Amino acid sequence: MTVTQEQTLQHLAEIIESRKLVNGGDPDKSYVARLFSKGDDAILKKIGEEATETVMAAKDARVSGDATKLLYECADLWFHSLVMLAQYDLSPQQVLDELARREGISGLEEKAARKDA
Repeated sequence: MTVTQEQTLQHLAEIIESRKLVNGGDPDKSYVARLFSKGDDAILKKIGEEATETVMAAKDARVSGDATKLLYECADLWFHSLVMLAQYDLSPQQVLDELARREGISGLEEKAARKDA
């Protein structure tokens, strides 16, 4: 059986959702539950850290030609972004739907339309 990207994201989102305190997540046993217990500021801080680490890994890869660390850091950033989405009761599918909505629209036009909204 081949697992699609959407299935991988959905499965990970379900695991993250199960780690919410309201769903029985235990901060003593789960890193994600611990993040949820600390609140959105802790989750957002972690996203900032991971984004910075991703940028630094990309700069290192530019010099070294080895993008392995960039891959790991990007995975960390995506993971923590999924935790953030769950914190705000959003799903990866909603992000995929938004990306699909933007397909075929110029990035410049899409950004300009958001300013008008």
